[in-house]
Amino acid sequence: MPIPTQKYVKIAEFRDDLIVMQEGTLRAVLICSSVNFALKSEDEQSALISAYMQFLNSLDFNIQIVIQSRKLDIDNYIRRLKEAEKKLQNELLKNQIIGYIDYIQQLIEMQEIMTKKFFIIVPFNPLGAKNKSFWQRLKETIFPVELIKVKKETLAKYKEELNLRISNIQGNLQAMGVESRVLDTQGLIELFFNVYNPITGQNQKVTDLSQLQLEK
Repeated sequence: MPIPTQKYVKIAEFRDDLIVMQEGTLRAVLICSSVNFALKSEDEQSALISAYMQFLNSLDFNIQIVIQSRKLDIDNYIRRLKEAEKKLQNELLKNQIIGYIDYIQQLIEMQEIMTKKFFIIVPFNPLGAKNKSFWQRLKETIFPVELIKVKKETLAKYKEELNLRISNIQGNLQAMGVESRVLDTQGLIELFFNVYNPITGQNQKVTDLSQLQLEK
């Protein structure tokens, strides 16, 4: 009997805008805007480098920075153009929009234009809390995910501590002109669905959370 792919994935579940790993640690994911460094003046570049160094030095925990390249998805853009074309009464304008749609679609098919997205993964390890007894740590080591599932208030407390880390990161990013937001549960599922199903993800949109829950 073949082993399900989920057995090799270290994620236990997506819950409350968090990733719960199988060993009981948590992750939050920030999606970030970008800064065109090459277009900055020399002084602005130096300021950005300095701010980035200060950001890294301010952290007392590990983070992961991920850059993801994807084929440009213009489905929504094309759909809006077609809707606008249907509402037009001027035949000349209608023909121009139709020609523009054909041009854009051919351009994407010929050159495979890519987009980049930037993410910061923020971890939290409940087992590292200093105010826990030896037996509490031992219990959570043996049953980490089960403990988080049973006690909602426990997960809420962990999320508060993780949010402090997120606020620190977002403040430093904003100082560099980088906007960021936390991916919600739907966003996390779509992100990992596309990571593990890159071809399917281009044609299939995730809409039902219950259909994509990982095996426990």
